[in-house]
Amino acid sequence: MDHIINDEMEMAATDEELFYEQVAGQKRKLYSIAYSYLRNEADSLEVLQEATCRAWIKRKNLKDAERFAPWLTRILINCCNDELKRRKRNTVAEAARSDEGIMEMKSDRRLDMEQALNGVKPKYRQVLVLKYYKDMTLAEIAEVLDKPEGTVKTWLNKGLKQLRDKMKRKGELFYG
Repeated sequence: MDHIINDEMEMAATDEELFYEQVAGQKRKLYSIAYSYLRNEADSLEVLQEATCRAWIKRKNLKDAERFAPWLTRILINCCNDELKRRKRNTVAEAARSDEGIMEMKSDRRLDMEQALNGVKPKYRQVLVLKYYKDMTLAEIAEVLDKPEGTVKTWLNKGLKQLRDKMKRKGELFYG
């Protein structure tokens, strides 16, 4: 009986070590994806931890070990989207309580780009972020998002159009 318990404990330890190694190998990439969504170090680290916990709990659902990286990335993106929804609910509640509508003028191109990117529909924004911030191919993005490659191409084109429109309007407001 003790032999069986020891074998099970060794298998659990090996499973945990393998999982840890796989996550550790993706850590930098996952953090940068989380940061590109949330633009806050603390929130990005917290979401990375949440995604790791969710992945650990659901690890038995992964049928193909070769797809660990896209599977984990998809979990992370879902966690980021959950956090963004939570922020949006909190922002709406705070805005309702606040009378102030003071906007700060910022001319830095990077900030302008980030603001324009925030105005793009979330499904298009995630494709833009993965393509241009994370240098992923359309096939990799399709795998991560679990969507056909044609859908990813469409979302990329629509996202770029929305981004161009936002930047153009920003330019007209600034220069016009």
